[in-house]
Amino acid sequence: MFHLVISAKPTFNALKAVFFSLTFFICSKKKRGKEKTTANKFIKETQKMRALLSPESSSLYFTSINIVFRDPNPCRSRTSLYFLKRDGCCRLIRRKPRSTAVKAVLDSATIEELGLKESDMRNPAISSTYRRSMLPKPNQTVLEAQARICTGPTQTRPLSEEQAFKVLDTILRSVRGELKDEEQVSKAQIGAFFAGMTIRANSFPEETQWSEGERRAMNLFWPLLLRALPPDVIFIADPEGSIMGLGNSVGPQFIGNGTTEMRLVGALREILAGGHLGYEEVQGVLKDVLPLKFEDGKSTGVSESLLSAFLIGQRMNRETDRELKAYCLAFDDELGPAPVADVNSLTHYGEPYDGNTRFFRSTLFVAAVRSCYGESSLLHGVEWMPPKGGVTEEQMLNFMGANTNLSLHQAKKLIEDEEVGFAYLSQREARPSLYSLIGLREHIKKRPPLATTEKVQQFIRAKGKESIVAGFYHEGYEEPLLMLMKRRGVHSGLVVKGEEGALSMTTRLRSASTSKGFPVNYCSGFCSVGTETACKEDGVSHQSFRLEVNAMDYGFEPTDTPRTDRSVSKNIELGLAALHGQKGPAYDRIVLNAGIVDHLLGCDGAEDVTIALDRAREAIDSVKKGKCNLPQENPR
Repeated sequence: MFHLVISAKPTFNALKAVFFSLTFFICSKKKRGKEKTTANKFIKETQKMRALLSPESSSLYFTSINIVFRDPNPCRSRTSLYFLKRDGCCRLIRRKPRSTAVKAVLDSATIEELGLKESDMRNPAISSTYRRSMLPKPNQTVLEAQARICTGPTQTRPLSEEQAFKVLDTILRSVRGELKDEEQVSKAQIGAFFAGMTIRANSFPEETQWSEGERRAMNLFWPLLLRALPPDVIFIADPEGSIMGLGNSVGPQFIGNGTTEMRLVGALREILAGGHLGYEEVQGVLKDVLPLKFEDGKSTGVSESLLSAFLIGQRMNRETDRELKAYCLAFDDELGPAPVADVNSLTHYGEPYDGNTRFFRSTLFVAAVRSCYGESSLLHGVEWMPPKGGVTEEQMLNFMGANTNLSLHQAKKLIEDEEVGFAYLSQREARPSLYSLIGLREHIKKRPPLATTEKVQQFIRAKGKESIVAGFYHEGYEEPLLMLMKRRGVHSGLVVKGEEGALSMTTRLRSASTSKGFPVNYCSGFCSVGTETACKEDGVSHQSFRLEVNAMDYGFEPTDTPRTDRSVSKNIELGLAALHGQKGPAYDRIVLNAGIVDHLLGCDGAEDVTIALDRAREAIDSVKKGKCNLPQENPR
């Protein structure tokens, strides 16, 4: 567990670095030849990323972190490390902790002196608090309706008459100005909702088209809405004037404001009819409207209603390969050519950007393990992303004090550094245009096409072999993901249905009542080969494979997956305990995911899966008793 105490009177910059990001200095390891330990490589990574933070003042502050390593037996070994920083000098002391609770103490006088509000403070140990407070919140009544109707042709669940009445009444009162603050229905929500209704009416199968209750509610409310809604929303709701039956001429005549909206409206007419767009059409729209620019929380460029209808509409129609390619490659040149790292291999990890809400997320620790034997990794993501808003790699790195504002070239240097070997890039720095959509994505509720394509990025290239690994959940997206990886021209690609749709494969027994689609631990991928028997795509031969990984086949005992339940600190605690050699479910998952990925990607030295798993274990187990020089107890 973690315990943070801040004392004295730090300046605001120092306070941010300590209060919002815990500094992790666990142990210092003496090198023995060229031996590298996983835990120390992980610490070096966060230290080097921290070194790129803005210089802090010489104010005195304390950070204390309690780490409880849980063993199967009732006994617990507890380590409490205290990091004291003063005038640029560091001292690490060890004491017995007073508390095992996650706690942050900041006296009210300091808060008042710094001009902070209690509402601005957040608990950095919980994932949900990383949502930016400046983002306006969506109306929950309409958001729940969007979750039901703004989805695929077979997944949509029509609203009951009571639900439809409530939603349409809420929208009507909002556009009339009768609702305030968080009760207001945003333009993005209204656009997404009516786009979902229109596409269902125009192209969905009968069982997911409008219910009788929805039609009765719409017949009652549409004459009132027609007088209150702006023209862009009327266009989305009835683009050809044929759905509502009132002879509406606004939709057929609507062209938008300016050239940007004209292109968007033209594309939307096809989407709202259930159709698809070409590669150039999609890229043209995206490059026209992004990045979004805001004033007072409102978009100053394109209509948010039109853009949200465009994004959710393409997902509801199930994107074609050319549409996904357009989303995937649209902003590759936003910051110029990708830097090229001088490494023999580089694996790009595409975790779902919206994080984990239930189970241990292992990829950050897997990357540390793989770097110990020369397999470099690049992780990317965001601090917080809807719809799940779960634990992400950026939250964990922020919590540990690492700099998550690295530029592409700074990340390249970390990858090339033999003492580190992996890096993390935030979408905020790597693709500002796509990052500008986070607020709007929360208001459309369901995942847009970008949720798929942002996992298949190459922010940095390598002189040697490159691989991409991406997580998925819904059946039908595994092949499009692999298609995008092949389009990227990488040597090998792998999609994994891990827990929560993330990359973490599990050692737990498969449930008798498995969910629809592929089981957890399903893997599919390809490796580039020289044989003519392999399939060819883009002039390159690929050997394809698919399998379900059963951990018991590789000697792992079945264990339940550790629960983290949105706790950033719990996820870090489990991961660091495993990197220090503590056996258990987290340790097994890190070993399993490192070894299996190495083997399936065709990494050097991993041709035999047993050897690959042993190599991962050895990288962790190099941290053994007597090898780690922890400070002595403070005599006080």
